[in-house]
Amino acid sequence: MNKAEGLPSPEEAVIILREKGCSVNVINHCKAVAKVAVRIANRCVENGVSVNVRLVQNGALLHDLGRSETQGIRHAVVGADIARSLKLPEPIIAIIERHIGGGITAQEAAGIGLPVKSYMPVTIEEKIVSYADKLVEGNRVVRIEETVLKLREELGTDHPAAKRVMALHREISALCLESDD
Repeated sequence: MNKAEGLPSPEEAVIILREKGCSVNVINHCKAVAKVAVRIANRCVENGVSVNVRLVQNGALLHDLGRSETQGIRHAVVGADIARSLKLPEPIIAIIERHIGGGITAQEAAGIGLPVKSYMPVTIEEKIVSYADKLVEGNRVVRIEETVLKLREELGTDHPAAKRVMALHREISALCLESDD
């Protein structure tokens, strides 16, 4: 582990996923999300945005840690609990807990049976991982429009998750000077 930040190395993060029982598919998804997230983070840094790229990489690798126990929306809560039990740094725990759905409000959390609190990504690192996760289906990179269409089909056309994902897309794109196309 990197003693200065308390962050595991990428190799250690993958070992954690394996040891906790994540499937090969989940691990490959996490690796794909990490690759996209690091590219976005590096682009942000090139544009003068202060981003901890190592935290982004580790958070992306570990974001689906909870899928070792559940495939549902609760995987974020379960993953954060596992990360706490491993004494991982709070910034990684926050990424794991806040990557779902482009963010979930406390009111929405109550309505879907999650512990009542905000699951909205706050830091740039949390936002990058949440966004990168929406750009990877399995281990395949997809356009944000595909993700939003899928959200609308699953949750309804007016569901706030689709709007939040698009807002996250616009925010990250603007910070990284990437086009919206």
